[in-house]
Amino acid sequence: MKKEELLSRITVDPKILVGKPTIRGLRISVEQIIKALANNVSAKELLEEYPELEPEDIQAVLLYAAELISEERVFQLK
Repeated sequence: MKKEELLSRITVDPKILVGKPTIRGLRISVEQIIKALANNVSAKELLEEYPELEPEDIQAVLLYAAELISEERVFQLK
């Protein structure tokens, strides 16, 4: 799946979870998935726990996070 297709799975709607980035408009936030993965919940477990998720959704979450981080700049203050 192409980068643009993956990123299109991440949606922002002020009416859903107060505008937090979610997966395909579901009430599953990008933050939830990243925190779960960081706490050793496997992708397989996430897919079992949230049957509406697809493997590409997890891939999209990771790509979305990587894109945000790649734009981050750190400047030294004097």
